[in-house]
Amino acid sequence: MPAYSLSGKVALVTGGARGIGFATAQELVSRGARVVIVDLHEPAVEQAAARLAHGTIGIAADVTDRDAMDAAVAEAVEHFGGVDVLVANAGIASRGATVRAAEPEQFERVIEVNLLGVWRSVRAALPEVTRRQGHIVVVASIYAFFNGVGAAPYAMAKAGVEQLGRALRVELKPHGASASVAYFGFIDTEMVRQAIDADPLVDRMMAASPKVLRKRLPPSAAGAAIVRGIERRQPRIIRPRRWTVLSVLRGILNPLMDAQMERDEETQAITKELDARAGERTPTTA
Repeated sequence: MPAYSLSGKVALVTGGARGIGFATAQELVSRGARVVIVDLHEPAVEQAAARLAHGTIGIAADVTDRDAMDAAVAEAVEHFGGVDVLVANAGIASRGATVRAAEPEQFERVIEVNLLGVWRSVRAALPEVTRRQGHIVVVASIYAFFNGVGAAPYAMAKAGVEQLGRALRVELKPHGASASVAYFGFIDTEMVRQAIDADPLVDRMMAASPKVLRKRLPPSAAGAAIVRGIERRQPRIIRPRRWTVLSVLRGILNPLMDAQMERDEETQAITKELDARAGERTPTTA
């Protein structure tokens, strides 16, 4: 038996209409949980909820909108009687660019969604999760501890999410609730395909990194890892597992890797091209 049974529990998943969020919702349903999918666009939310069936409901809401998230949690409570689990997964990425070249609105939008959107989701669900001694998962990234060259706003946000999750873990303990930080490497989602595969410069940057770190997993692997982490009330969920070593040894390896990136001719050449993108306006990923 898992330490925390999900059978009959109510789980709210942000960014749940596709990718990691939808895969997580599928796993939750398979464990007997009642699921609330929250995502930005109503048609996608309705389609995802219909695919999952089993009483799943979908709510269209912007995670950056405090009132909208309060309303989403209130609707979940009205429908199911409470919320036991929150998976704060919604996130976006922007086109690769240096900090100097980044479009300010895009830079800040990534932080708004990926960090403040997580905080606003947590804030809205926290009273319920605490009351029901449940669990919160905040989805960070390996970019919480990996050099974010070309993707600084994304890395900044994910590092902030890591710190939020770590604090929550300790703060929830006296209430009988708990929290996990999920760190994912490269998961084969639409966001990754738009941000990496469709951008020749970022694709080249990835090719310059060690091959062992470039392994890409399907969303189902991330969703399964999240749900196992909830059942075990794990503090950290890391996939692919090989990134665990870099996380544990970050204090030693990060300075070495940063210095290597400063010296590496290919990395510096790509950085110059990313720097030349100043003034370009491209949409963030959906």
